[in-house]
Amino acid sequence: MPEIDVSEKEKQFYVDIPAKNEPFFLKGSNNLDWGMKNRLSKIFNPKSGKTVMLAIDHGYFQGPTTGLERVDVTILPLLEHCDTLMLTRGIMRSIIPPTFAKGIVLRASGGPSVLNELSNEQIAIDIDEAIRLNVAAMAVQVFIGGTFETQSVHNMTRLVDLGNRYGIPVLGVTAVGKDMGRDAKYMRLASRIIAELGVSYVKTYYVPEDFDTVVASCPVPIVIAGGKKLSELDALTMAYNAIQDGAAGVDMGRNIFQSDAPVAMIKALRKVVHDGEKPKSAYDFFLTEKNKAQ
Repeated sequence: MPEIDVSEKEKQFYVDIPAKNEPFFLKGSNNLDWGMKNRLSKIFNPKSGKTVMLAIDHGYFQGPTTGLERVDVTILPLLEHCDTLMLTRGIMRSIIPPTFAKGIVLRASGGPSVLNELSNEQIAIDIDEAIRLNVAAMAVQVFIGGTFETQSVHNMTRLVDLGNRYGIPVLGVTAVGKDMGRDAKYMRLASRIIAELGVSYVKTYYVPEDFDTVVASCPVPIVIAGGKKLSELDALTMAYNAIQDGAAGVDMGRNIFQSDAPVAMIKALRKVVHDGEKPKSAYDFFLTEKNKAQ
């Protein structure tokens, strides 16, 4: 029977070229579904394998955090320089332009404010909402060692089940309260538990001693939290050291939007994370960009 696509040009089946079968670029992600991988590719840069996440979800328990009083004024100029944005649905709908085409990591847990026990969180969104907002991942806080540890772990596992059903990755955030450890031993424990129970990647705090063991013992990518405001050089140094120890990126907030020059800072941070720029060189770049803007 004659073919419909008859053409004078001979067909080419390239029988001498083996079919490509490349592994996915992210640690521990090779067996995920296509949709999961596609969404993770909107968070992590496929070329560098790293991410610069901009965290602006602080208001879900802190209220109008310094630097986030007017998100429309302080954050919108930063959007073009981040790889992904971590935020709440309220800020997303009310302020972030729908033309923002990079990945969104949606804060999915919440409940208590700074006036109460922070570990008493619940899942704060419905999976339909995450799908409707077309997010790249959902973030859940996990309080290993906290008063409501089991509840927060259950929040995470429930969210992982829902995310797996619809192809949406989950970011497990290791919450470090005032009575919890801040050393590599604790970070290894918290990160491994979270990864074992199914998250696609982990956010934890950087510790100067033995952080490479935290990364090595976690089967999925780790990004570090920025934490409290540091000097620009110290923040760039922390990011550099974390990347050298194997971290797959940073999720910084206050060290960017509370900087004297937020745009210059996030651009300098990108150089550290994606290009391997050393802290002093990145800081000099920050100063140059800061002076340009004045």
